[in-house]
Amino acid sequence: MDTDRITGAAKELGGKVQGAAGSITGDRQTEAEGKARELGGTVQNAFGQAKDAVKDAAGSVADAAKDAYNNAGSNGGKAQDAVKGAANAASDTVRDAYNNPDRYVGQARDAVQNAAGAAQGYAQDVYNNSGDYLRQGASTVSHKVEENPLVALLVAGAVGYGLALLIHGRD
Repeated sequence: MDTDRITGAAKELGGKVQGAAGSITGDRQTEAEGKARELGGTVQNAFGQAKDAVKDAAGSVADAAKDAYNNAGSNGGKAQDAVKGAANAASDTVRDAYNNPDRYVGQARDAVQNAAGAAQGYAQDVYNNSGDYLRQGASTVSHKVEENPLVALLVAGAVGYGLALLIHGRD
């Protein structure tokens, strides 16, 4: 398994969690950042899958070509030569793809550019509407505090305690 797949899956999951947290809290910036991270992780995961697919296909083609070459029989000299030529061509193509992935990642590059465009769109939306999002977030928090003042007080106390620990540390 390619490291791009693992890293991409982790980024994708982190982005989903961040986006969900932003959605729950009404923080559009966090939600947009989460969606952008999720999209970036998806692209990186797809790139890793493509690399794995090329590597697997190369192994399968090489194995099939070797098998066909070895089992062509004594009367199949021309067939052996044809299979050997095809195996060499496939091997060369696979080696080139593995050693020069930049030739084969045009689609991945396009996907990354599309992801960057989407992230830029989210960021532009957040920038343009940040005042509205701030007012909406403040309204949502105020409403939740009015509904559950005891829970809000406990949460505020826990946050204050956590900040105090971060600032002063444990001695």
